[in-house]
Amino acid sequence: VQLVESGGGLVQPGGSLRLSCAASGITFSHYAMLWYRQSPGNEREWVARISSGGSTDYADSVKGRFTISRDNAKNMQYLQMASLKPEDTGVYYCNADDTAVTGLYFWGQGTQVTVSS
Repeated sequence: VQLVESGGGLVQPGGSLRLSCAASGITFSHYAMLWYRQSPGNEREWVARISSGGSTDYADSVKGRFTISRDNAKNMQYLQMASLKPEDTGVYYCNADDTAVTGLYFWGQGTQVTVSS
């Protein structure tokens, strides 16, 4: 199983980035897909979730600014981030979650997002 994130980088406050997560080795359409992030000195926190059926949910801190989506035909999930703030800085991780059915979940290696002027 592999989850590979991409699209991170350095962006100015107010800017946008689109993160991607390519999944392989799983039946992608069966999994809920999530994004988490972790900044130095802090615990990993949940950012957004999209269910296998396409329902979405967001942490209050990103609601209205971030959009999660998925493409089951391509085994991809995305996180469109807008109006970025310095507090959005961190390593963003892709997570595939099937704990409700099989007990399985997987993590990507993370991609760094830095919001700074």
